[in-house]
Amino acid sequence: MNEYFKKLAKQLFLIKSEKEMQEFLHGLLSPQELEAIPRRLEIIKLLKQGVPQHEIAQKLGVGIATVTRGSKELKMNKFKNV
Repeated sequence: MNEYFKKLAKQLFLIKSEKEMQEFLHGLLSPQELEAIPRRLEIIKLLKQGVPQHEIAQKLGVGIATVTRGSKELKMNKFKNV
């Protein structure tokens, strides 16, 4: 991890309320990122529920490669709290 990523993680950790987090994310992210990042989180949740990758791609309107990427990250056990 680089220095800037570590600083971002520390900043996110300091945010105490949902409203504050929403304001922070709206100020930080582009409209496209505000759509893409929650969609990626939903991909992980659906994968953890055992939903097939093709079904997830179709349901969320994303490419199968995006779902496969999420699946690979999930297999590396990076999403314990999702």
